[in-house]
Amino acid sequence: MYWTLELASYLDDAPWPATKDELIDYAIRSGAPLEVIENLQEIEDDGDPFEGIEEIWPDYPTNEDYFYNEDEL
Repeated sequence: MYWTLELASYLDDAPWPATKDELIDYAIRSGAPLEVIENLQEIEDDGDPFEGIEEIWPDYPTNEDYFYNEDEL
């Protein structure tokens, strides 16, 4: 299983929180690439819904990862 920003971006508008099956269904309905669906199928499922992409891909960059001062924009 591997994630890239491009693949993870297909889940940006997913209906969070969502279970593994709901995410797979969303990916199929939204036309996500096969790699996204395969990655979701490989996730261990304990039955609890995922709150966001960060729970699936812990390295997903957030706004805090960018080192710029928003006040200077």
